[in-house]
Amino acid sequence: MSMPTLLQARAWAQAGDPRATVAYRQLLGGGEVVEARIFLAREALLQGRAAEGVAHLQQACRAEPDNASLLRQLAVAAEAAGYPDEARQALEFAVSLAPGMYLAHLQLGRLLEQARDRKGAMRSYFRALTRAQLEEKWLDEASTPPRLRAQVAHAAEFVRAARPELMANLMEPLVARHGREEMKRVERSLRGYFSLEEVVPENASQRPRFLFFPDIPSAPYFKRADFEWIEALESEWRAIRDEAFAVLAEPGVLTPFLDAPEQGDLSEYLQSAGDAAPHWDAFFFYRHGRAYAENQQRCPVAARVLESLPLLRIAGHAPEVCFSVLSPGTHILPHHGVTNIRSVVHLPLLVPEDCALRVGDMVHAWREGECVAFDDTWLHEAWNRSGETRVILLMDAWNPHLTLAERDAMAALVEGIGELKRG
Repeated sequence: MSMPTLLQARAWAQAGDPRATVAYRQLLGGGEVVEARIFLAREALLQGRAAEGVAHLQQACRAEPDNASLLRQLAVAAEAAGYPDEARQALEFAVSLAPGMYLAHLQLGRLLEQARDRKGAMRSYFRALTRAQLEEKWLDEASTPPRLRAQVAHAAEFVRAARPELMANLMEPLVARHGREEMKRVERSLRGYFSLEEVVPENASQRPRFLFFPDIPSAPYFKRADFEWIEALESEWRAIRDEAFAVLAEPGVLTPFLDAPEQGDLSEYLQSAGDAAPHWDAFFFYRHGRAYAENQQRCPVAARVLESLPLLRIAGHAPEVCFSVLSPGTHILPHHGVTNIRSVVHLPLLVPEDCALRVGDMVHAWREGECVAFDDTWLHEAWNRSGETRVILLMDAWNPHLTLAERDAMAALVEGIGELKRG
């Protein structure tokens, strides 16, 4: 009898033909075939032979050790077979490879809870919920599959109950370092983040998408007097503009400011006033806190000036600094920023007619060489209705109303929350 082909085995499997089982077993006799292992594992699990299913999936994972989906299948089989330690190990490896695998986080949270690892369970449940909600899943009963509703509801309740404990863990080293009195506003901010207290802006136009810092002056624009370094920055604007023109004259140096996979449909953020597609591009010096050393070397004046400024520096998050380039006819639609612990500062370098920024109800027309600083958690938009390109130096600085101790604490908290969300 000739050896069946993989295509034959697959066709029989799709048709529910029992010859598929024999064919896949025969294929394994000629060497490792991951597809055969997966089929035979699923068959064994359906028939109640969990240990056999685990054995097949272990072999599959050895053949493809970086396959997160396989690892999760192994975890499901191992849990069913009564091997919780192996299931946890498989899931921990799976989420390290694929942090967005929220079902794996949910299963891992359950296993850690069963193992009485409360802190680990809380982290995994939190990651499961936040990752799913990023994809607009598990937001309510309608967006949650019926088979998962009880598990998701339990995870949400577990996280809710654990939030005071988590908050205490985050605040303890900060209070020890700076004192409880100095950390009062920081603590209120964190209580608001964890929904332990209603901490929201008074004005409906101000809506931070991530974190709100309370009890500080709040207005769409900051005053020049709030930044003692603005005049020094403005004194270098012509040299910085010359560097910008030099690099922007080269082809291929710009990248989109918005990252489409993270930001979603770009039509929600950009529109064009004409026939040409809208473009908001950038020449980055920093992005999400990562330095672009080569770009800094190409613009030594800008790099020197930037290093002298109190930029918002949070590992893995900030600052965002770039030459921001808005093409003719492009409109950045109204939106809110992530947190009011920062200020967004613009140094205009090339501003054609009919270019402006609106923050809240206040419209600001950029003037070359004159900085403007604003709180982007207020509803804001920008446009270039001219036929020429607009260029500014955009940067993230600290909100000047935070004390040095509060800046230190908020940097630590944002990093801590980021680590909590990562899998």
